[in-house]
Amino acid sequence: MNHSTSLGDLRAVVFDMDGLMVDTESIYQLAWREAAATFGYHLHEETLVATTGRRLEDCYAILQAAVDDAFPMPAFLELWPRLWHEHVNTHGVPQKPGLLDLLDLLETHQIPKAVATSTAYPEALFTLQKAGLADRFHLIISGDQITNGKPAPDIFLRAAERLGIAPHYCLALEDSEAGVLAASTAGMVTVMVPEIKHPSPHVVERAYRVFPSLHDAKQLVLEHWIKREDRL
Repeated sequence: MNHSTSLGDLRAVVFDMDGLMVDTESIYQLAWREAAATFGYHLHEETLVATTGRRLEDCYAILQAAVDDAFPMPAFLELWPRLWHEHVNTHGVPQKPGLLDLLDLLETHQIPKAVATSTAYPEALFTLQKAGLADRFHLIISGDQITNGKPAPDIFLRAAERLGIAPHYCLALEDSEAGVLAASTAGMVTVMVPEIKHPSPHVVERAYRVFPSLHDAKQLVLEHWIKREDRL
């Protein structure tokens, strides 16, 4: 946390999407596993976890390093998105517990908010629509809009710029280690709600708080931000 910033000084909230607001990381992993298995490959858990929070091109580089030269990458790249869309069209995109309460709180108090997701814009919009969240965000910064993906800070710096609010006045909510590193490097007060695995000590040090759910993030905002504003 920026030592010159208190929670009461915050002015906006920047949300990651996959794994933080919606339960899509498990769907991505399912589609990747099924696609790889079609070609006779088993993707190990550590490979899939390493892709969490990163842009697709970075994910593909991680995958390529984990498989042999015979891996049919072009066919894999064609198959897995079809499997992902089939699953989403059939089952939808579940929202994470506590998300709607948090969004309602921010909107009631007219606190600006944005999405900063490594997913490319068309897929991000599709995901938000399937989750019933597209009308809750007017600002979406996606992985195809920046040069360097998470853990580089580019996407959070762009979000702050588009919001017109300095990064150290923004609260970032993230589920992945790459996202926490990106947001904290950008100078944002960073709260982590891990989904896939518990963060390493290095990442915990970079986060202001690590919470089990967005319910806790809502309480943090309510107790240390909104109620403070109401008392002033």
